Amino acid sequence: MINLVILTSSRADFGIYEPLLRLLSGAKDINTKIVAFGTHLSELYGFSIQHIKKTGIEIIAEFDTAPHEDTPASISASMALTMQSMTEVWQKHNIDLLVALGDRYEMFAAVASAMPFNIKVAHIHGGETTLGAIDNAFRHSITHMSTLHFTASEDYYNRVIELTGSNRGVFNTGSLSIDSLSTISFLTQEELNEQYNIDFSLPVILITLHPETLNLNKNSIYATEVIKALSTRQDTQQVITMPNADTSGLIIRDKLNLYAKQYKNVTLVENFGSRAYLSIMKYASLVLGNSSSGFIEAAWFPRWVVNIGDRQKGRIRTPNIIDVPFESELIENAISKALSNQIPYVKPIYGTGKAAEKILKHILNEFNTN
Repeated sequence: MINLVILTSSRADFGIYEPLLRLLSGAKDINTKIVAFGTHLSELYGFSIQHIKKTGIEIIAEFDTAPHEDTPASISASMALTMQSMTEVWQKHNIDLLVALGDRYEMFAAVASAMPFNIKVAHIHGGETTLGAIDNAFRHSITHMSTLHFTASEDYYNRVIELTGSNRGVFNTGSLSIDSLSTISFLTQEELNEQYNIDFSLPVILITLHPETLNLNKNSIYATEVIKALSTRQDTQQVITMPNADTSGLIIRDKLNLYAKQYKNVTLVENFGSRAYLSIMKYASLVLGNSSSGFIEAAWFPRWVVNIGDRQKGRIRTPNIIDVPFESELIENAISKALSNQIPYVKPIYGTGKAAEKILKHILNEFNTN
């Protein structure tokens, strides 16, 4: 029996994990548990621990390690608290494999704390590049600490091999997000309107704006430029999801909250959950901001993406993505272009919806279990 632990630190990674969790929960040779930390227990970020509990998978530890402020010192303290809290888990439980997803600072801290215990790590979404965020260094560090690597595309598979110097344990499985999109029962426009007051008679812009963590002193200006551009498009329904717990994130939150209060065509929600979020993307005319969901998920539909700034600089570009800097006039022009032109063909590069099956197979092979 393989004792496997899923590390989840936010609503974002948990939503991606869901297809894999469904398979793992029924795997006879794997004993799956969850460790929930980061923002899952934070009321400010939507108390997403409630969604984890609905899976029925045992949570062996849960920690509120979310930063209390959005300063560098608070982020650093959050990382230290995560490492200290995780140490107790590794001492108490017999764990064969940790599964870590992505590039967040708290995910890095959790994985780093397990290194002295010689626990194997499987990393999902390695090999990607985001030059506008400190996440880039954390992602590559997790890659170096991992034994198994499950990448979202061929390009990212090759980059992990470059980083590690070996193809041992490196597999291009495709993205778990494509699994979700291939099997999800989307909410209808009527259901979304009833739950979130979204007017689909207007073109819908789905907006997620995160801080650029390598340009901390400019995030207030960046948010102002985006809001200035959006305020000129009162002929659209604007649906805003709130930013992650990053440095300078609270500044952006405050500005978005104030903007939403001023305009009736703006709907602001802390945490949609993956089903509602992807359903809104299905009906949206445009995805705007600097979220990674504008790359993999938006390419699947496909949907136009106005990607702003450098946070996602280095990711694979598909023809549906319009890159612009944080300048209101250029953002306005990009919105107009997207809303007035047909979406181009986007070649599938992130898998065929079988990522969870491939990941499970490779985990079983690693432990020679059939």
